Amino acid sequence: MIKNYNGKKLGVTSSHRKSLIRNMAIKLSIYESIRVTLPRAKELVSFFEKLITRAKKSDLNSIRIVNKKINDKTVVKKIFDVLMPRYKNRNGGYTRIIKDNIRRGDNANIVIVRLVS
Repeated sequence: MIKNYNGKKLGVTSSHRKSLIRNMAIKLSIYESIRVTLPRAKELVSFFEKLITRAKKSDLNSIRIVNKKINDKTVVKKIFDVLMPRYKNRNGGYTRIIKDNIRRGDNANIVIVRLVS
């Protein structure tokens, strides 16, 4: 039986991948722009878009779910106080991936992930 598993492995264990995406989401919400490789950026955008969509409900359950996925009170506060009102009338597409250059050591595609204003 073929099973469609979602997400890329990114060459790390599942716990490492979970913390990697969580840390990138924290940095993205703090700085609103980060530079990462293309596969990591795609996974980050998928995670972050679902997080902001969940936060737009702004009820107690969504606060608890976002707090569970992020684990940083200042970032959760910023998501609900700054980012959620900014994207209240927007139906998805909260982030943008801009291709930057190729990393010299291993030819990895480097991109900039930004939050849309």
